[in-house]
Amino acid sequence: QLPADLTKMHLTDNPHPQVTHVPSSQSGCSIASDSGSSSLSDIYQATESEMGDVDLTGLPEAPVDSEDEEEEEDEDIDRTSDPLLGRDVVRECLEKEPADKTDDDIEQLLEFMHQLPAFANMTMSVRRELCSVMIFEVVEQAGAIILEDGQELDSWYVILNGTVEINYPDGKSESLCMGNSFGITPSLDKQYMNGVVRTKVDDCQFVCIAQQDYWRILNHVEKNTHKVEEEGEIVMVKEHRELDRSGTRKGHIVIKATPERLIMHLIEEHSIVDPTYIEDFLLTYRTFLTSPLEVGNKLLEWFTVDSLRDKVTRVVLLWVNNHFNDFEGDPAMTRFLEEFEKNLEDTKMKGHLRLLNIACAAKAKWRQITLQKPSRDSPLFFSLLGGSDKGFGIFVETVEVGSNAAEAGLKRGDQV
Repeated sequence: QLPADLTKMHLTDNPHPQVTHVPSSQSGCSIASDSGSSSLSDIYQATESEMGDVDLTGLPEAPVDSEDEEEEEDEDIDRTSDPLLGRDVVRECLEKEPADKTDDDIEQLLEFMHQLPAFANMTMSVRRELCSVMIFEVVEQAGAIILEDGQELDSWYVILNGTVEINYPDGKSESLCMGNSFGITPSLDKQYMNGVVRTKVDDCQFVCIAQQDYWRILNHVEKNTHKVEEEGEIVMVKEHRELDRSGTRKGHIVIKATPERLIMHLIEEHSIVDPTYIEDFLLTYRTFLTSPLEVGNKLLEWFTVDSLRDKVTRVVLLWVNNHFNDFEGDPAMTRFLEEFEKNLEDTKMKGHLRLLNIACAAKAKWRQITLQKPSRDSPLFFSLLGGSDKGFGIFVETVEVGSNAAEAGLKRGDQV
């Protein structure tokens, strides 16, 4: 059995989905997921900006903006920020017959449906299959009975808008709202409704999936998954995905695993359909690891292996560039970074060392440190390097461990 919290991990094809607007009539909140993280190419680009100002003399001058362009941009912003526009697109896709839905229609539905609790624990391929066969239904009047007590069930229902109430024979009642589901379970056995289902508000909207389709899709998911076992226990589950019909972009993507196996996958080969695994891991590891040192210690261990050195360095560079707070606010992680820097120096990886220094300099925050000396002759417990005669700024070269300077927060590499 995998840890329970890992069952909540759901990855999508799009590693950085944009803000999705949900109409106020459907939900009181909107869902956004954009870490704003950088890729390794961004770090390389940062080296160019550190080379100094670019000489732009001699280039022809041209107007940057015009009023017409500004008006067009404003119109584009208005169109993309209109939640009703997104709702209309989804509704158009829903109203089509399953046989008439295109790949684009299914992608639109997939983008919308993945927010709903009813689809939360399903893999991406299952959601896509369900979107391809779902049928849209609307009940306009409040108080309308959808299912009678004892009625034979033939569909699975998911509420897209409105609220329904289920009144059970024992007198208890239950209200279901947007994203909740009711109806059959994934079985071909005859099933009957327990209670009466009726709408509580006007304009209730549902998607329905026939029993045969629901059973087929949910019970054939095994063929799209690959389970990795170690010592008789499942440690990782991967899902096979095809991102296009040409078959050129297909492979396995990790959907759940033990924490140890997730860390190990950082230095393994990643599928073409899972190119942002490292960024996803660095964004989410806090939910299943107690300390970032669990990752840091493994990376230092793997750095000693020649074949893994470049992969480990790539992970650290992405980590520093995207989540520098993990290091700056944690003395243990600061020591990890200093040890990793020393390893880069010892292995003569000067290009990577320069990228690491640039990333740290770009992400570090200004801070003020006050050191008090008992007398003028007391030692400082730190040394400086640089100055105008050296041609660069003044930096802290060493800080004595356990000294007042270290306790005050002075760190090697600080620029004064």
